[in-house]
Amino acid sequence: MGTRRMFTREFKLEAVKLVSERGVRVSQAARDLGIEENVLDRWVREAALGKSSAFPGRGVMKPEDAELAQLRRELARTKTERDILKTAISLFAKDPP
Repeated sequence: MGTRRMFTREFKLEAVKLVSERGVRVSQAARDLGIEENVLDRWVREAALGKSSAFPGRGVMKPEDAELAQLRRELARTKTERDILKTAISLFAKDPP
């Protein structure tokens, strides 16, 4: 199995423009660019769904993904605090000997 090819955001956007604005078929554009047809088709669909956040690149999250990650961290912290309080209440609520 070969190494995975990485494409820049600019390359992906130009490939999508070739299909969406210039009317070139996905199969023909993929052949011309030397990429798989299903890859170009996925890029076109991703660009159509969210133009501003399409192809964020390595290490950059879409805004909704970043918010989801932040909410998950907050929920985990809140659950930990709740569990600590449950333990503390049970310790302090015992009758002294």
